[in-house]
Amino acid sequence: MKSIYRGLLNTFDFAQIKKDIVEDPDFCRCDESLYYALLEGVELNYDEIMADIENFTEKKIKEFNPIELSIIIASYYELKFRIDIPFKVTINEALEITKSFGGEESYKFINGMLDQVAKKYRALEIN
Repeated sequence: MKSIYRGLLNTFDFAQIKKDIVEDPDFCRCDESLYYALLEGVELNYDEIMADIENFTEKKIKEFNPIELSIIIASYYELKFRIDIPFKVTINEALEITKSFGGEESYKFINGMLDQVAKKYRALEIN
C-alpha cells in the first residue's frame, strides 16, 4: 500500500519506488515476491483499474483520499487478477488497513465497494 500511496502522491515512477522500498524498515517483514507481483500488476493494469473503479462507486477518483485510493487499487487488482488469493482474504486485509490508516468510517465504504468488485470478478468463488 505504501508504494501505491507514494505513487499517487508523486506521479508513479515504478522503477524509483522499487529502488526506494528496500530501504523501508517494514519491507523486511513483507513477502517480497507478492509485493513485486502486486506492484508490477498494478503498473501493467493501472489505466484499466482506474477506469473501472468508478463503475463501482458514485464518487469520482479525484474525490478519494490517497490512502483509501491506494487500498482500493491494490485490493481491486487482487480481486480481478489474483484469483490465487481468496477474495475474503483480500477484503479483510483491506478493511484492517483502512481501519488503521483510513478515515473513521472509510472501512464501510471500502467494504461495500470491494464486495461489488468481488461479485463481478469472483462470482464463482462467492457462490
